[in-house]
Amino acid sequence: MNQVKISKNVKTPIQPGMFGLFFEDINYAADGGLYAEMLENRNFEFQESRGYYDHYSQDFDGLYGWSACSGQGKLALDTQKPQNEVNPHYLHFTAMAAGDGFTNKAYDGICLNKGENYRVSFWARTSAFDGKVLVHVEKDGQLYTDQAEIAGLTGEWKKYELTLTAAAQVRSASFVICLSEAGCVDFDMISMMPENAVCGLFRRDLAELLKELQPGFLRFPGGCIVEGNTLDNRYRWKESVGPMEERRVNWSRWSVHDTKEECGYKTPFSHYNQTLGLGYYEYFLLCEYLGASPVPVVNVGLACQYQSTQKVASDSGEFREFIQDTLDLISFANGDTATQWGALRAAMGHPEPFGLTMVGIGNEQWETEDVDYFHRYELFEEAIHKEYPDIRLLGSAGPNVNSREYEAAWNWIRPAARKKDTFVYAVDEHYYVPPKWCFDNVGFYDAYPREVKVFAGEYAAHPQGIADFTLRNNMEAALAEAALLTGIERNADVVVLACYAPLFARIGYTQWSPDLIWFDDIHAYGTPSFYVQKLYSLHTGQEELETDACLEEQLYCAVSCDRKEMEVIVKLVNGAQESRQITIELEEGWKTGTALTRIELCGDCLQQVNSIGCPERIRDRQQTEEMGGNRLQIEVKPFSVTVLRIPAQSKP
Repeated sequence: MNQVKISKNVKTPIQPGMFGLFFEDINYAADGGLYAEMLENRNFEFQESRGYYDHYSQDFDGLYGWSACSGQGKLALDTQKPQNEVNPHYLHFTAMAAGDGFTNKAYDGICLNKGENYRVSFWARTSAFDGKVLVHVEKDGQLYTDQAEIAGLTGEWKKYELTLTAAAQVRSASFVICLSEAGCVDFDMISMMPENAVCGLFRRDLAELLKELQPGFLRFPGGCIVEGNTLDNRYRWKESVGPMEERRVNWSRWSVHDTKEECGYKTPFSHYNQTLGLGYYEYFLLCEYLGASPVPVVNVGLACQYQSTQKVASDSGEFREFIQDTLDLISFANGDTATQWGALRAAMGHPEPFGLTMVGIGNEQWETEDVDYFHRYELFEEAIHKEYPDIRLLGSAGPNVNSREYEAAWNWIRPAARKKDTFVYAVDEHYYVPPKWCFDNVGFYDAYPREVKVFAGEYAAHPQGIADFTLRNNMEAALAEAALLTGIERNADVVVLACYAPLFARIGYTQWSPDLIWFDDIHAYGTPSFYVQKLYSLHTGQEELETDACLEEQLYCAVSCDRKEMEVIVKLVNGAQESRQITIELEEGWKTGTALTRIELCGDCLQQVNSIGCPERIRDRQQTEEMGGNRLQIEVKPFSVTVLRIPAQSKP
């Protein structure tokens, strides 16, 4: 018989906001994704990248995504007296006749929703044109917006802004700028943003999906992105703040993922660049919007150890600059407005501190004969806690939990942590594993030493042998993750933070799968894994309860108590193809209500997925059921995750 007996005794407190999100600009998650900018290469600075381990190169391709249309106009790049020196290239456009213009690739083309407004802006100047600049969206010769116009351009750079209103819905349309008569105009930083973007920055449907998860924290700006393939293309937070037009465009580490010699060490995504429109200030704003604690990850003077041997010596002045960058980041997030970086935050529109409490020291770093990560961590820890003693630090246990690097990390960090209570708050562990590993390792943390906490910073179940990226986010993966999370929740005294990775994938622009949320130019949907994360994020109480569970194979459970709502929360995962009967018994000491809430996530088979056409085939569904007393007979469906919220108070 399957039976779960629930005691009123507390097994362990659960860290508030335990389940969160990990954001990395992979799969066009930022530009072309969450960052709502609709145009590509808006400031004419893109590079085309190629290469492999320790051998990377870039070719400047500043006109990528731009082409002439509506006549015989000519596009050329120039750098004479640029709008700014950080991104010095701009477009010199020559109209040979009235109506000549140019257009932008815009990923899959411009998508408009009828009646909605879109903000267009650009910098421009001219000494050889007296007419008007005309802006619209068209497809197949038909205009889908009004034609907005700007007149009175001068010889000095000036920012111009206008609004386009969609007359009808359209996809794969063209953004067009043309001149009312022959002449030459310089353009830079051409932008188109939907007016309904959340915080004026984030694509609404994607932001709302994140909001639906109610995450406790957001880890950013990524993993390998932080390191870079080279130190030159690592993520520099100081280059991601300040005016948008003055943020240095950077080629993406993911532009050269999985390159092959026969393709000239290029990929279909060799033009994947970061405009940094989604920078550190915007990440902090996103955290505020989501109600999530910010968890930035910083570089420790190492390029990605998978992709490069580049590093700066830990005894060098250059390395001390990496430490100083981290101290300055904390000041930017939390500092008084009288400080240099606090003043910048205020100037950008946020005088109040962001309330940063945690920082990740490196991503997937590990100790080798050539890389002294442990020593680097010690130097960061000493410097940070000297100035900011209350900041919690997250260390790294290497690339995965099934490695010698992982074992070496723990063998070093546990003795070090015994000597200093604040040495490390939690250690970041990563596992991208087959579903079977998750099922087999539900008890992975049961026997873990409790002295140092764990951050399950990147995890996902990866079904094997599936070529189509979008089909990898199937029910089998979701069930495996749900099972693993029962073990993580039951061990909340050692695992204090957990998040799935990666977060986003744009269809047709994907380097890595599976992912939590998929989208195209107009649609977005959560995968079955998304809804598993939602069940845990929304339905985990403040305390894990002691239980006595006797369950068949492929059945897993976790039980917590929500003292605020006065409910016992039971999670049941059934990985079998048959329904199961389970007896739930709240032992003496509980006073129960008369009705419970059941939330279910069910699939018809292990290969079932959500899709653009069926975005909610697998999702959480809620119903209310009567109950009589402290003993319940529950049927759980095949291939399902079930959450029971049972009204219950612990008797004095």
